[in-house]
Amino acid sequence: MAESPDVPSADNTPENPGSGSLSATPDTTGETGGAPRRGRVRARRAAVMAVPATLGLAGLAVLTAQGALGVSFSISGMPFTVTAKSLDGTGFEQFGALDSMADGSPNAGDTGGQVLVVTSAIKNATLDSLCQSVDLGGTNLLIKAGSGSSKVQATDLTTDSTELSGDASFNNIEIGNDASTLTKAGVKGPIGVFSQQADTVHIDSLRQTNYATTAGVFKLPGLKLSFSSSGC
Repeated sequence: MAESPDVPSADNTPENPGSGSLSATPDTTGETGGAPRRGRVRARRAAVMAVPATLGLAGLAVLTAQGALGVSFSISGMPFTVTAKSLDGTGFEQFGALDSMADGSPNAGDTGGQVLVVTSAIKNATLDSLCQSVDLGGTNLLIKAGSGSSKVQATDLTTDSTELSGDASFNNIEIGNDASTLTKAGVKGPIGVFSQQADTVHIDSLRQTNYATTAGVFKLPGLKLSFSSSGC
């Protein structure tokens, strides 16, 4: 896996590409005067640049993609942290995407309601000592599971991340695929998007900043939910 860039700043949003890497045009269909509408940006192009596993985790250069959504629901716009001692997965894919908040979300800020993410898909995943926390403002909602002999198990797992770190290794990795042709995890990204995939992935000291997670099955042995002054 590889690190993703931060969410675009106020001077480099999907509505105001400036001199950065985003290139988009507003959707003005059905409007007079051609005035752009906030939060309704239609992106044109996307690419994710990743380096070989021998270089460890490195930065991703991501551009937006037309119709590229990492999840099928409107995200809250509140990031959450996920950590694990280790992750082992079979069937791994990764590509750039654009997540959208509900219209009028108070968390939109200067982003136009969109967050640039890296989608990581794993067909079958095992996580040791999973921790998930979200900052609610003064307190953290904390979820822990899989710290005993039974580990967290997930199938058809996807995460939409803005940051990812750890010590990673891959087997039979392919870098430079078109995301629409991916086959390892059963997820296909948008055509024309730079992506990578591998037969297996192993990450020690996993840490992610996520905006969305989905799974077909998510088994959390030893689940504990609490409020805490500190997160994961």
